[in-house]
Amino acid sequence: MIQTDFSNSIHLIEHLKNGDERAYEYLVDIYHHRLCIYASSLVNDKDQAEDIVQNVFIKTWERRDNLKTDFTIKSFLYKSVHNEFIDQYRKQKSVTALEKKYIEELERFTEKDEIFFEKLLGIVQQEIQNLPPKCRKIFLMSKQEGFSNIEIAEQLNLSKKTIEYHITKAFAILRQKANNDIGPILFLLYRFRNIK
Repeated sequence: MIQTDFSNSIHLIEHLKNGDERAYEYLVDIYHHRLCIYASSLVNDKDQAEDIVQNVFIKTWERRDNLKTDFTIKSFLYKSVHNEFIDQYRKQKSVTALEKKYIEELERFTEKDEIFFEKLLGIVQQEIQNLPPKCRKIFLMSKQEGFSNIEIAEQLNLSKKTIEYHITKAFAILRQKANNDIGPILFLLYRFRNIK
C-alpha cells in the first residue's frame, strides 16, 4: 500500500472529508497527547481531560464533511477542546455573571492563535513561581487549594489582614506582567476560587 503523507493540513483535511480512516488515525496519533495536556490545564483532572479530547475526536470524525480546507487542523482541534471544556463547564454548574465574563474572554483568546494562548498561560504560570516565597505560598493556598483567608491565617499563624495583603500583592504583580488578561487566565488555572 502506498504511504500517504498527512503532514500537510489541506491534504489531511481532504482525506478526512473523504472518510479515510488512516487520516483519522494520523490525527489521533499526532494530536491526542498534546490535546490531553492542553485539556488538563483547563480542567485539572486527567480523566475529564481525556473525555474532552475523546469527544473532540469523535465529533471531528462525525462532522468531517463540515471541515474547511482553509484552516489549520491544529488550531481547529485546540479551539474544539476549549469549546468542549466550556460546554461541560456550563452543564456542570450555573454560571455567575463574573464567570460568564471570563468565559467570553477565554473565547476571545482562542480566536487568536493557540500558540499565543499557550505562551500567555506559560507567562502567568512562570510569574506565579516568581512571586516572593510567602506571597506565592499564600496565593497558591487561596487560588489552587481553595482555602479561605481565615483558614490560611490560622494555618500560617498570621493575621487575616496579612493574608489579604499578600493575595492583593500577588494579583498586582501578575496583572503588571499579563495586563488585562490575568482574570481569564486565572479562571482557567484555578476555577474562580475567590478571584476578584
